[in-house]
Amino acid sequence: MAFSFLTQELAIDLGTANIVIFMNDKKVIDEPSIVAIDIPTNKPIAVGTQAKLMHERTNPTIRTVRPLRDGVIADFEAAEIMLREFIKMINRKRTLFAPNLKIVVSIPKGSTEVEIRAVRDSCEHAGGRDVYMMFEPMAAALGIGLDVTAPSGNMVVDIGGGTTEVAVISLGGIVASESIRTAGDVFTSDIQQYMRQQHNIRVGEITAEDIKIKIGAAISELDETPDPYIVNGPNLMTAHPVEAEVTSQEIAHCLDKSLVRLETAILTVLEKTPPELYADIVHKGIFLTGGGALLKGLDQRLARKINIPFHVSEDPLRAVARGTCQALKNTSTYKFLFR
Repeated sequence: MAFSFLTQELAIDLGTANIVIFMNDKKVIDEPSIVAIDIPTNKPIAVGTQAKLMHERTNPTIRTVRPLRDGVIADFEAAEIMLREFIKMINRKRTLFAPNLKIVVSIPKGSTEVEIRAVRDSCEHAGGRDVYMMFEPMAAALGIGLDVTAPSGNMVVDIGGGTTEVAVISLGGIVASESIRTAGDVFTSDIQQYMRQQHNIRVGEITAEDIKIKIGAAISELDETPDPYIVNGPNLMTAHPVEAEVTSQEIAHCLDKSLVRLETAILTVLEKTPPELYADIVHKGIFLTGGGALLKGLDQRLARKINIPFHVSEDPLRAVARGTCQALKNTSTYKFLFR
């Protein structure tokens, strides 16, 4: 029999923007998915928040890498380094034995077999003995307290950093789903592009993300309008420093095209939904999770467009991680959820 004290159970939400790790029902890691690597030695210098501070500010001997793009691993080596470093952070106090890791990790519903294999290999190379995979919409539904095994329809829209997952869940399975690569990262690049075209200012990814968080909106008439955001940056033509004031109305306008793609994905899934489950969804409403759910007025915009109530779940950023944690505690009960 293996020593139980040497087995460590980790629930991982391996997101494009953030990685959240739960252990024993406690959140132990909640950091940006980014790693800073020393180019001459190929050794990690920093991960998470420390690495994000270096992003777009490095010298030629350091590169910062976001190993995940569009919800899947784009840089296998960097993903492995990042996971290994985060697991080291959790086990700082353990010096004698390296624990056996039992890992449940969430993956996008639209992942190909190759992409799924890459996540599994990264977890195994980072020390995972038993690696289970579960789809993000299912994890999000569990994380916000929905009964996924009930014979009724639940609909979840999980807007992450790299992908938006739309799924209808019933009897422990995904009945209809759509996975699109229009999510938080696309909103950020929309803002960068808007600043270039309308204000003639070049802004970095970090500033654009800050604009999205502070004043990002899906509709122009908000109940509480945030104060305009002051942007400082180089003028594209002259390279002289300029200052511009950006409002939430402008951001709502610049995100419009991406939000239309999101609406189309939701309508596509509703079209594929069996009538009995459709009736359940209309009655219960649709649940929004993921960082994108925090976009001001998004629930109102979608409810107007689709004529079904939308609910922003409590703490949407960590819904997938909490659901993965639930599944980890009950791997025998939720066997059918794992790939």
